This record gives sequence, C-alpha cells and structure tokens, in this order.
Amino acid sequence: MLNDPLFIVAALACGVVAVILIMGISTFGKEGLDNAKRANKFMRWRIIAQFIAVVLILLFVYIRRQGGQ
Repeated sequence: MLNDPLFIVAALACGVVAVILIMGISTFGKEGLDNAKRANKFMRWRIIAQFIAVVLILLFVYIRRQGGQ
C-alpha cells in the first residue's frame, strides 16, 4: 500500500489539511480584525483541502476494491 502513488497523495492531502487546521487555530487566539479575517480564510482553505482529501481517499478505496493495485 505504501508503494501506491494514490495512497501517498491522499496521505499528503491529509497532512496539508492538518497543517492548515493548525495555522487557522493559531490565528484564532490573536486579537485584531486582520487575524480574524486570516483565521476565517484558513478555515475556508481547510474545508477545500479536506474535500479534496476525502475525494482522494474515496478514490483510493474504490480503486482498491475494484482489484486495482
């Protein structure tokens, strides 16, 4: 499974989601209107990245169940 390029891409996408989440949460604790806007932007990016990660995971599972290697 670790040799499958789609698995590696899906795992990297999950890592990107985690990094964006951490960056977004770190800006929530700071005061100021700019930080609030930045935190909301990070959370929007997280939702998009999370959607992509879920699609890649579902694609990986679908291909593996169809007998793909």
